[in-house]
Amino acid sequence: MNISKKVLIPLILVLLVAAGGGGYYLWHEKKAGKVTQEAKRGEEGKVLYTCAMHPFIIKDKPGSCPICGMTLIKKVEGAQASAKEMEMLGHVSLSPTQMVMANVASVEAKVMPLNKEINAVGIVQYDQARQAKVTAWVAGRIDRLFVNTVGSYVSKGKPVAEVYSPDLVSAQQEYLLALKSREQLKNSPIQSIAQGGEGLVASARQRLILLGVKDEQLAGLEKSGQPNIRLSIYTPLSGIVIEKIALEGQYVNTGDPLFNIADLSSVWVEVEVYENEFSFIKIGQAVDIVSQSYPGKTFRGRVAFIYPFLDPKTRTVKVRVEIPNPGLKLKPDMFVNASVKVPLGSSIVVPVTAVMDTGNRQVVWVEMQPGMFEPRDVKVGARAGDNMQILSGLKAGEKVASSGGYLIDSEAQLKGGGGGHEGMPGMKMDEKGGQKPAAPVQPGHEGHTPAAPAPKKGGGMGMDDMKM
Repeated sequence: MNISKKVLIPLILVLLVAAGGGGYYLWHEKKAGKVTQEAKRGEEGKVLYTCAMHPFIIKDKPGSCPICGMTLIKKVEGAQASAKEMEMLGHVSLSPTQMVMANVASVEAKVMPLNKEINAVGIVQYDQARQAKVTAWVAGRIDRLFVNTVGSYVSKGKPVAEVYSPDLVSAQQEYLLALKSREQLKNSPIQSIAQGGEGLVASARQRLILLGVKDEQLAGLEKSGQPNIRLSIYTPLSGIVIEKIALEGQYVNTGDPLFNIADLSSVWVEVEVYENEFSFIKIGQAVDIVSQSYPGKTFRGRVAFIYPFLDPKTRTVKVRVEIPNPGLKLKPDMFVNASVKVPLGSSIVVPVTAVMDTGNRQVVWVEMQPGMFEPRDVKVGARAGDNMQILSGLKAGEKVASSGGYLIDSEAQLKGGGGGHEGMPGMKMDEKGGQKPAAPVQPGHEGHTPAAPAPKKGGGMGMDDMKM
């Protein structure tokens, strides 16, 4: 009995100690699990803040980005980006130092009258309405030439040659005989005979006129009563001899050319305008002509005709400009430069360097805030010198990057937004070349590895700012 008590009491003590230890262990484990769950729930609900421009910056409280100074936005794990955050991802922010290093400058889009200047080359040509040929009215021999050299000036009222023609002599004799017959028959009591004399004179006179005899020559023939052996030939207009064909002593037939005459007091300039610009040319527009032969001298003409065909080799359309030529300064076949100013009216204008042409789109970088830019699709019109007409997509007063646009676009490419070349962030190209929304992207998980920024002077950013 005594032995049983000695064994039982220690056994009971051991059981009590084991029960107490087990209970303490269970209580401790339950408390630890509860703390772990609370910590997990706190971790899951913890709000973090990131930079839309530099998503690798993660902070646990609101503030500004240590790189670009932008206000941090909320970043909750597992949440989708809001529309505002998606829009912010398309922006590019540059610090003042970056803007200076990248030579980024911005200008304001303005509404102003725009004139398009079309420059083209041209060639001086003869005015075809002021050209003529001097021809032989009768067959015969050229007895005398009053003009012997090309380039000589001839007047409309002065003869240029004399021709001996047997046909002309016989026609003059017939005319003199008709005049005598009319004098003899005009006193006849028979009216038909008197009228017949008038008919003979009229017929002979008409033949001489057809042979090129002028009225004053007919008057001289009637006065002298003797036929002229030589017939003077006159030019139909005053001008310059551009070709001399006849020689003294040469026999010619009726209609053979003797000289080519051109009036150079007015000339044509045939200007070649490229096919993407000729639609701006209208009949009656003023054209300024300059030549290397006369530096500082400007000739003024007007568009007289636009040719209805295009040269397939040069892809140009010829435009005829009529221009006065006082002093005969403009010579045929001379090369000149032509300039046409076309008013386009008032419209929104930006520098040409502000527009990025990707082939399918035209993009400008609009400065939303100092140092922050966003890409904007625009529709452009005509180019006028260093300015570009904006038809839609931009408002007057908005500032655009006039230089450094491609560097801003490169920054957007590195950021993963795509920039002006690839389209807006969160967008992808469809089969028609347009844009359509892509799947939402979580902030900080854009699928790219951004380059680590250079540390600021003064320790503005530490390793604790980045989520590695």
